[in-house]
Amino acid sequence: MTRLSRLAVTVLAVVLVSGAALAHRNATGIVKQRMDSMTAMGDAMKVLRAMMRGSQAYDAERVKAHAQAIARHAGEKLTSLFPEGSLNHPTRAKPAIWTDWDRFAESARQLATHADALAATAFNDQAPQDALFERLRQTCSDCHRAFRRKK
Repeated sequence: MTRLSRLAVTVLAVVLVSGAALAHRNATGIVKQRMDSMTAMGDAMKVLRAMMRGSQAYDAERVKAHAQAIARHAGEKLTSLFPEGSLNHPTRAKPAIWTDWDRFAESARQLATHADALAATAFNDQAPQDALFERLRQTCSDCHRAFRRKK
């Protein structure tokens, strides 16, 4: 990679991180807590995605650690960050979370289940980690589509 390419990649990374930081700057209380939690899960997903798609070498220890990080933020921990009516700016949560709570809570449970399964099989050469990751990714995507407003 040339020096100019490395500089461009560095600048892009700083801009992306700064954008997330600015979005969270005005958040407070439970909204900030859940935004930080979502960011942590998103960061873990980016690492996992790179390994599952082959742009980074598969590292079972890192797969396990990042899947466990997602699991720690999922399930009841995730739903606890959404008390009814917590729609304060800058949240992107849709009111549908509370009108379809059972579906939202099930998505949070599935997220934990899929993350735990990926973590548990990270060192198993016979396990289909890519399929487990795809279930995890699809759970995130479905939940975002149903319960998060677009930017």
